[in-house]
Amino acid sequence: MLANLLLMAYIATEPNYDEAKVPGYTLPDLLTFADGQPVAQASDWPARRAEILELFETEVYGKTPEIQLPMEVEAFAEVLNAQDGTIVQQQVILRFGEASPEVNLLIYRSKAATQPVPAFLGLNFNGNHTVRADPGICITEAWMRNNADLGVSDNRASEQGRGGQADRWAIETILNRGYALATIYYGDIDPDFDDGFQNGVHPLFNDPNREKRAADAWGSIGTWAWGLSRALDYLETDSNIDASKIAVMGHSRLGKTSLWAGTQDPRFALVISNNSGCGGAALSRRRFGETVGRINRSFPHWFCHNFNRYNGKEDQLPIDQHQLIALIAPRPVYVASAVEDLWADPKGEFLAAKHADSVYRLLGTDGLPANQMPDLDQAVMGQIGYHVRSGGHNVTLYDWERYLDFADRHLR
Repeated sequence: MLANLLLMAYIATEPNYDEAKVPGYTLPDLLTFADGQPVAQASDWPARRAEILELFETEVYGKTPEIQLPMEVEAFAEVLNAQDGTIVQQQVILRFGEASPEVNLLIYRSKAATQPVPAFLGLNFNGNHTVRADPGICITEAWMRNNADLGVSDNRASEQGRGGQADRWAIETILNRGYALATIYYGDIDPDFDDGFQNGVHPLFNDPNREKRAADAWGSIGTWAWGLSRALDYLETDSNIDASKIAVMGHSRLGKTSLWAGTQDPRFALVISNNSGCGGAALSRRRFGETVGRINRSFPHWFCHNFNRYNGKEDQLPIDQHQLIALIAPRPVYVASAVEDLWADPKGEFLAAKHADSVYRLLGTDGLPANQMPDLDQAVMGQIGYHVRSGGHNVTLYDWERYLDFADRHLR
C-alpha cells in the first residue's frame, strides 16, 4: 500500500513534456471586469489593470511593503580606462539603513559616449565579479549557492569566479550598440535560500508586533524586484545614464523578477524575460515542464504563501501569466525561449505573450505580430517581441543581439 502511494506521488511530480498530455484549459479573460462587464475601450483598462494587479499581489508574488527606506550611496570605485581605455567601469554600494546589507551595483558605459545613454539593468546569479574578469570588481560577502566551477564553497564566493559568467553579459556588444549595462548580485538583496525571511533586506520590513507572517507577504521574487527599483532610483541620479530609457532584463528566476519589477514600476521603459518559465512568462494552466506545485515545493521562499493553494490546482488560479505580461502594456516587453529548455515551456511562454496581445492592441499598439510560434532563431517584434532560439537554458549572444534590436526600435 505504502509503495503504491509513493509510486503515485512520484508519477504525479514527474514533469510533462508531451503536448498531447497538456490538459484542456480556459484562460481568465483579460478584457472582462470581475463583475462580468466588458473592457470596451482604452480608458477602461486602468481599472481592469488594478483588479489583475491586486490578484497577482495577493495570490502569487505577495505585496511589496509601502515603507520607504532611506537610501545611502557610497561610491566604491570608478575606472575610466578599462578595456584598453574604451570602457568606464563604476561601482557603488547601496544601503538602506544601519542594519542593511550592502548592495553592490556595477555599471559599464562607453568612454566615448558624449550624452546620457539608455541602459540595460539586470540581476546576476553569481556575483558582479563573474560578469567580467577584472581584479578590481568587488567580491560580495553575501551567501551564495556552492559552485565548484566558480570557486564557491561554504556558500562564499572567491577569486576563482572572476569572469566565470562573462559570456552571459556581452558587455562589449551592449556598449558598442550605444547602451550602458548595470547589474547587481541578486543575493546582495536577498540570499536565495529559505530561512524564514530573516536574511537580506527582509528584516528591514518585518513587523516585530506581528507573530505570524501574512499569507500575502512578499517572497524573494518580490524582494529582488524591489532591489531593481532601488537600482533605478540610483540610475536616475547618474548624469551619464538616460534613466527614462532603462530596460530591465532577467534570466530564469530573475526573468520572473524582471517581469514583476516591470509590472510594479512604470519607470522601466522596456521589460525582458529570458527563459523565465513557470511563475514568469509561461502559462501555469498548461502544466508543462515545471508546475506551480513543483516550484513551490522546491523554492518555498520565492512566492507568497497563498500561491501554495494552487499546487496541482492551476485551474483555480484567478489569473494566469498572460495577464502579468499585459500589465506592462503599453510599454514594450520581450519574451524569449530556448528550444531545449522544456522545463520553462517555450510554447507556454509564446502563448502567454500572444494572449497579452489583446490589451496591447486595445491601447493602440501592434502587440505581437505573429499568430503562430515563429521558426527557430527567427525573432518577431512589435510592441511585444518573441523568439525561440537554438540551445538550452542560458543567455547567449543571440539573445542579447535581439534585445538590442528591440531596444533600438523602442528606446532610440
